[in-house]
Amino acid sequence: MTLITHTNRASFHQMLRPGLHNIATRLRIACIRSTTKAGSGHVTSCCSAADIVAVLFFAVMRHDPLRPDYAGNDRFILSKGHAAPLLYAAWAEAGFLRQDELLELRSLGSDLEGHPTPRLPFVDFATGSLGQGLSVAAGIALDAKRWRHDGIRAYALLGDGETAEGAVWEAAEFAADQSLNNLCAIVDVNRLGQSSPTRFQHHTDAYRVRWEAVGWRAIVVDGHDLGALLEAFAEAGSTPGKPTVILARTLKGKGIPSVEDREGKHGKPLSADEASQAIQALQETFLDHAPQPLIPKPSPDEPSMVAGSQSSQVVKPPASGGENSMATRSAFGDAMVALGHLDERVVGLDGDVQDSTKMQTFAEAFPDRLIQCFIAEQNMVGVAAGLSACGKVPFAATFACFLTRAHDVIRMAAISNANVKLVGSHAGVSIGQDGPSQMGLEDIAMMATQPNMVVLYPADGPATHRLVQQAANHRGLVYIRTTRGETPTLYSDEDKFMIGGSKILRSSEHDHLTLVAAGITVGEALKAYDQLKEYDIFARVVDLYCLKPVDRATLVDCARATHGRLFTVEDHYEHGGIGDIVLASLSTKRVRVHKLAVREIPRSGNPDELLDRYGISAGAIVKAVRENLRV
Repeated sequence: MTLITHTNRASFHQMLRPGLHNIATRLRIACIRSTTKAGSGHVTSCCSAADIVAVLFFAVMRHDPLRPDYAGNDRFILSKGHAAPLLYAAWAEAGFLRQDELLELRSLGSDLEGHPTPRLPFVDFATGSLGQGLSVAAGIALDAKRWRHDGIRAYALLGDGETAEGAVWEAAEFAADQSLNNLCAIVDVNRLGQSSPTRFQHHTDAYRVRWEAVGWRAIVVDGHDLGALLEAFAEAGSTPGKPTVILARTLKGKGIPSVEDREGKHGKPLSADEASQAIQALQETFLDHAPQPLIPKPSPDEPSMVAGSQSSQVVKPPASGGENSMATRSAFGDAMVALGHLDERVVGLDGDVQDSTKMQTFAEAFPDRLIQCFIAEQNMVGVAAGLSACGKVPFAATFACFLTRAHDVIRMAAISNANVKLVGSHAGVSIGQDGPSQMGLEDIAMMATQPNMVVLYPADGPATHRLVQQAANHRGLVYIRTTRGETPTLYSDEDKFMIGGSKILRSSEHDHLTLVAAGITVGEALKAYDQLKEYDIFARVVDLYCLKPVDRATLVDCARATHGRLFTVEDHYEHGGIGDIVLASLSTKRVRVHKLAVREIPRSGNPDELLDRYGISAGAIVKAVRENLRV
């Protein structure tokens, strides 16, 4: 083995510089051409980072350019997603894309969108909503370090402006806590934001102090000095015990004299004349006889590096043991343990509430597969997305109300079609005395609006067991809503549940109306059914355990059978919940949907009192039905 010293490494870097210079120049030219042709795009943000990307892609990162989704590659997350043309140019330079494809940037028929999405095999997560990329990269680095291959490294390129986002610092603290020395962040300190200079402009020491304070090694470099960048990446790769950030001082629009380091040019393409002049000037800087750098090769295929396919194995959940009641949050914990025994890809993420969500049950059974993210929900979901990009099946659990903190990350996970399972416990007024700040009352609305999101709301233990299994076997984003208090056991361990399904629990040929409920209100609807019979009112009772995709066929049948009269009952605010989902699914039918929901900011109190006060208890259902039927 040849000992690499600082001296011969410097010599090797010196040899690489001419070729990297030419690559960076070609990247800038490609970005100018593509954004000018598109008539839009962030060319100045691309040009500031072109030297960084040239060094990273063609001298540092070990990857197979013709297999961008190979599990043994080092991974790159472009957190400053508006620099997408630079990412596309790099993959064209590497040979995966054709150069002419770059000129289709931002066109409707092209996957080269304005900000990158996983429609492209070299994109693990959609970026563009700034501040999220570092969490995803941290999840990828954690997967490599803890479970797969410690030699794989993850890189995230951030803009200096986005480091104002709190999510960046959630991720930074997490990466330091996990000692992710295989994670390297690069901050493109180009001084200029969209509407004004950034907070610290080119004061790189201000950035250095902040990163070092949260446990990172910080290296300050001239982001246009190829030798300095090569040395910085080499130092990052040999730093033990902690992640590294390279703070690269750059000029926005580098290489384009008419816009370089000038305010007011963010997101604005060049005119045809500006583009022509800039390209001509750049072409004059090419170095003759510069050797083309060879992209470092990844490790050869190993079984542990092959991304696993989604499991088709049927998971047998733990038997309910004939219990008359149990909390669905407890059933979730039991189901996670059953899954963990059968599928090693299942991992849990906690936001410091595992004793409440019952993720603790899984943590006790599989301590090495529980990731403590502490009270940082944005980062928790971002890390889960990174893990899912590596083939894991992550379940991230916290209170339903706290997932609203991560709404934007969830939105981007939906755009990415990430294979993440979210679990929100302590939903609704039924949590009781903790009060409105702890009551998830808008979570169904938030989740159901996301494209391709599955939303599940089990009513009892056996349903929870089966639906957790369905969530694990489904490829894509899933939200499971669980309840704090115990609910009566309605189903047996043999009952089947499926995504897109529902259960009719009570029915007859002469039903007057349909009661549609889910979760905690299913039990209330069943009690109301018994009470309504005393008034000779017969109700059909539907457990709508899958809210999205909704079982429209069953709802249509019930509407036809009960004179188009439906009552929805939900422990959720009125707008965006079960009532609106049912109403939307029956919009082409002549129906009347009466929504019983929480219509004001609730108070602390006993759970039963709260269900009654806010009109979703059995008594409230009976009252509403009788008033409507005038019985």
